[in-house]
Amino acid sequence: MIHANKKASCEHYPTDLKCIMNMDIADENLSWLYQWDQIRNSATPLYDLPDLASDLGVGKIFVKDESVRSTLESFKALGAPIALIRLILRRWKNQRLDPIALFKGEHAELLKNFTVVSATDGNHGRALAAAAQATGCACVIVLHANVSQEREDAIAAYGAKIIRITGNYDESVEEAARLAKSNGWDVVSDTSYEGYQDVPRDVMQGYSAIGSEVLQQAQANPDHECPFTHVFLQGGVGGLAAGIMSYMWEFMGANRPRFIVVEPQQADCLLQSAIKGHAAKATGSVDSVMAGLACGEASPIAWKFLDQGVDFFMTVSDQDAIEAMKLLAAGNKRDIPIVSGESGAAGLAGLLVLMKDQSASRLVGLDKASRILVINSEGATAPSVYGQLVGETSASVLSRQKEWLAH
Repeated sequence: MIHANKKASCEHYPTDLKCIMNMDIADENLSWLYQWDQIRNSATPLYDLPDLASDLGVGKIFVKDESVRSTLESFKALGAPIALIRLILRRWKNQRLDPIALFKGEHAELLKNFTVVSATDGNHGRALAAAAQATGCACVIVLHANVSQEREDAIAAYGAKIIRITGNYDESVEEAARLAKSNGWDVVSDTSYEGYQDVPRDVMQGYSAIGSEVLQQAQANPDHECPFTHVFLQGGVGGLAAGIMSYMWEFMGANRPRFIVVEPQQADCLLQSAIKGHAAKATGSVDSVMAGLACGEASPIAWKFLDQGVDFFMTVSDQDAIEAMKLLAAGNKRDIPIVSGESGAAGLAGLLVLMKDQSASRLVGLDKASRILVINSEGATAPSVYGQLVGETSASVLSRQKEWLAH
């Protein structure tokens, strides 16, 4: 299903949004992150897939590969760590702590009795646990019933305390908030709710780094046509889409590309928000193979940005995502093989679905001149699941990728 957002603006980035998220803070965040030893100190790759573009009948397809952002294998490494650092800076504002020193654990003694808690589908919790371990504070992660043991083990490896519930993601968010209130802990969540917006804003602002990097890599100039005509972004609660879209919109102004948000059919909270005109809940079961996007309710603060800046909202099936994973993994002589997790392939899945439907592709404005950007938001964060879905291990795909790069 696809929905055209009649409220989307092609004017310059609104002042009210700039007061919440802006390029200056995003670039400052990125400068801090480049100093953390868990993050690569340069931009993630931007790959051109000429054969896939030719096969689909479009001009260009570019993939921004966040799977190599860090050992965490996900864009989430940009959000939770920055949110934690900024939370600490606010909490101890009179001490004027150095954010880079925090990442290096130089204030661990100060933070030893400070505890953060969050709900997660996997990647956000892993990133928060890694950042908490680095800074020296304690971390509690709440997992819902559908989070795999593999993902739990990856989070626990960073020293986080794990609490399991029998409900879904939204119920785990509620449980994290309850635990924080009863224990005096601080929630570091990527979704906002009434009275809780500062931390989710910081998480989203961390994700803006992807927009900053990709515009530099594409040598974008705000006074000229954007290097990309269309940008496909993953849905979830809306944080990633809002972070990237806001930076690109502020930089390009009226020359911004069209933004298309993609989410699972059974977790369509953003599409429903677009239809209803306010942050809303999903209509389906929420359970999806795209675990990172299996969210039942839009983040209100993210929706402020998506409501004005996203041109189209659409849904894809689990099978669509698996097809896109396999396509990225395959590669060929001119297209590099890429390891893309279930949620990571959602953007490409959206493009594939649209190109199979002539009326839908025409609605979105896709044609042989289109220059398309998709974000591979995660690698094989659950390696056994990846192998089952793709029919090849992530290690095997990476081996072929290494050979491709060598030649």
